[in-house]
Amino acid sequence: MHLARESRPMSSRILKLGIPAGSLQESTAALFSRAGYNIKFASRSYFPTVDDPEIECMLIRAQEMARYVENGILDAGITGYDWILETGSSVHEVCELVFSKVSRRPVRWVLCVPEDSPVKTVADLQGKRIATEVVGLTTRFLAERGVTAQVEFSWGATEVKPPKLADAIVEVTETGSSLRANNLRIVEELLQSTTRFIANKAAWSDPWVRTKIENIALMLQSCLEAEGKVGLMMNTLEQNLNSVLSILPALQKPTVSHLSDPAWVALNTIVDENIVRSIIPRLKQAGARGIVEYPISKIID
Repeated sequence: MHLARESRPMSSRILKLGIPAGSLQESTAALFSRAGYNIKFASRSYFPTVDDPEIECMLIRAQEMARYVENGILDAGITGYDWILETGSSVHEVCELVFSKVSRRPVRWVLCVPEDSPVKTVADLQGKRIATEVVGLTTRFLAERGVTAQVEFSWGATEVKPPKLADAIVEVTETGSSLRANNLRIVEELLQSTTRFIANKAAWSDPWVRTKIENIALMLQSCLEAEGKVGLMMNTLEQNLNSVLSILPALQKPTVSHLSDPAWVALNTIVDENIVRSIIPRLKQAGARGIVEYPISKIID
């Protein structure tokens, strides 16, 4: 089937960027949007459009992304650390992007058995059948522990396979709710994985490509850094400055500037959003006035 691409302005250089299809697709697009890149998905097209004439996007399953980046079909892409290891791909890791469809916690690949299974340790799986999507990871994990088992690729619905179709499974989880719902017990954790921005090694050696990728990475990371944070502005009499500063988080270094009235100073700082409701009343009591909370979209150190 011919995959038509929407016409776009010509540029002297184009970065071929892989966007993960599936569970990370929307959260990736949302992160890019916050970073200033507007990605639009068209029905039945594997080529999303982006408002940067120097970027060409392609939708690729996260499980396959590292292979396509390694062989140069893509210059860069976003995928999980787990899939880099599973495919054994040799790529350059540009940066870690700690985000996912549920939370900012790493996903965990875990070895599970039914609650009533006699299996207590990995060694108990000698000669048993294990179903998983990560056959390579699982096989290497067992080999490192001297265990030989029959590891079968699972096409989905892995949680329902024990005990009739498999003695154990290796499955990915964020919260563990699906495992508990299927009466599964975790025996051991194989890996914690986060999302990575990766690049083809040859492309990374090209100064133009590297600069383009680094600029994208900078903007994406600045958005993640700003998550859960807000800005606070306030004025206070200089005689109250130390009292106000003592309430603000110790690791922050507020900007302090003098106002037209030499008796007053202005403070500007960034704090975690979840502490604002507790410190604003204290700041006011310490003498802060004109307190303004404002949203933060990016933080670049």
